[in-house]
Amino acid sequence: MSGYYVGIDQGTTLTTAVLVDERWRVVAKASRPHKQYYPNPGWVEHDPLEIYENCLAVVSDVLNKVPGASPKDLLALGLDHQGETCVIWDKDTGVPIYNAIVWQDRRTADMADRLKAQLGNEIQAISGLQPDAYYSSTKISWILDHVEGARERAERGELCIGTLNTWLFWKMSNGACYKTDPGSAGCMMLMDLRKTQWDPMLVSLLGLPVEYLPEICDSTELYGYTDPECFLGVSIPLAGSAADSPASIVGGGCAGEGILKTSYGTGSFMSLQTGDKVIVSDKGMFSDCMWRIGGKPSYRLRGACYVAGAAVEWLKNGIGIIPDAKASEEIALSVPDTNDVFFVPAFAGLATPFWDQYARGLFIGLTAGVTRAHLVRAVLESLAYQVANCYRAMCAELGHESSVMRADGGIVENRFVMQLQSDMLGIPVEVPEEKETAAFGAACLAGVTLGVLPSIESVRKYVKLKCVYEPRMSADEREARMARWLDAAQRSGHWARKE
Repeated sequence: MSGYYVGIDQGTTLTTAVLVDERWRVVAKASRPHKQYYPNPGWVEHDPLEIYENCLAVVSDVLNKVPGASPKDLLALGLDHQGETCVIWDKDTGVPIYNAIVWQDRRTADMADRLKAQLGNEIQAISGLQPDAYYSSTKISWILDHVEGARERAERGELCIGTLNTWLFWKMSNGACYKTDPGSAGCMMLMDLRKTQWDPMLVSLLGLPVEYLPEICDSTELYGYTDPECFLGVSIPLAGSAADSPASIVGGGCAGEGILKTSYGTGSFMSLQTGDKVIVSDKGMFSDCMWRIGGKPSYRLRGACYVAGAAVEWLKNGIGIIPDAKASEEIALSVPDTNDVFFVPAFAGLATPFWDQYARGLFIGLTAGVTRAHLVRAVLESLAYQVANCYRAMCAELGHESSVMRADGGIVENRFVMQLQSDMLGIPVEVPEEKETAAFGAACLAGVTLGVLPSIESVRKYVKLKCVYEPRMSADEREARMARWLDAAQRSGHWARKE
């Protein structure tokens, strides 16, 4: 019987599905946006019910693009998601008790600071992570403390808690599946990184029993089945789960120790796989689990930049100085430089290697001669600068450089940014032909689960490169630019801190 695998990438601004045939070709793709809510400065929320409905819609959309295809043709579904975003919902009704709090949200910065001061080293030793508002645990605590009766209900076992993969599998299965994968569990800062199980001490910080959290399963495991009443009238295997970045590593053909990879989505995230080795960084990097297959976890050294595509969206929707994302490249290239203007995209603080929750976005160097084009170019250049700075922290931690970096995500369509990225790294940047690597990776996880694909490493033969950018900038210019941007980044620091 022929059929299709569907991969869903539930991202920060879009939910995307790809339909993959049995020769592992993407035959259709579709995306739907969801609304971003900003109730207070530094707060970011999503409606979990809207996200669930969009997941159903994009699967219908891709099936409608293939003549004769129907939900009955779906062999399995794999899912990836936006990572640290968390949601709490009623176990009986399935109704969220509060909006999903997004990974970009900064409302729990003070709470994270207290944890860092009191238990930071211990938390990092167990979870691989330094306390930060980025991770789910402080967000979960905030919801439990600020929704009337929530903590008491959680203590009675009446609520479910998880990242968006857990929420979506629970909804798709009509409550039968309450599970997660180690990479997603790690996003919550509640998991023992080496044991890939919930850590009782970390969970106790929430004031909850471990048994109230979802079961942690292998990333390539049969999680359950969709309930026909909830999912397009069919029962299909829920077969594979990952956070978005690990899924894009699989779908980009990068599964394997020592491969450097950066995904450019709403933010940009750099990964270098370390196999079974956990590196506890003192250079601003962090370690987490990408996936666990056959009971064996695989780890990576990771760096984060909170804003990438979000900066371009801000130019379009926030301040309205570009008509669309594609136009940003042409506008930037209409001037030879930024007129010495630098931009720091610290909308949600600065991550690797600064870890400043209170930094905020900054233009510096403005004069009367600065035009719209200079500002657009400065924003685009900042995306390359921050990734290059992340790469320097990675090299400092490892003691060596990489020979090449593979990149994916929406920003890779911008040739100006990608060329500058190669220039600022000083190494080639490879871009795969398939843009939706996370969704494709999720579908491939489903294929591994069902035994159709022999391994995640085998995906590599189905991935073709679209282009390769080679560095052209002199080392002197590279260092001068980086020094200037780092000066600007330091000036953005601590702005939102209330002493």
